[in-house]
Amino acid sequence: MNFKTEVCLLAFAITLFMVSAFFFSYHFGNTTYLNLAIYPYRGYALAFVGFGSLLTLTASLSYTKRSKNVF
Repeated sequence: MNFKTEVCLLAFAITLFMVSAFFFSYHFGNTTYLNLAIYPYRGYALAFVGFGSLLTLTASLSYTKRSKNVF
């Protein structure tokens, strides 16, 4: 991967982490005691964190391989 692709992957991962933080903390209301009814987007937040972590890992491994080949 080239450097621009790695930077884009990291920027997209950071964006996913910010969106997932909003989704994780989004509070619908105090009408019920069920977690799914109060926090409806928590499942999406966990999926975004997982996908963002995967993107970060991919970019880091690509950068590490590329930096070892330079020297």
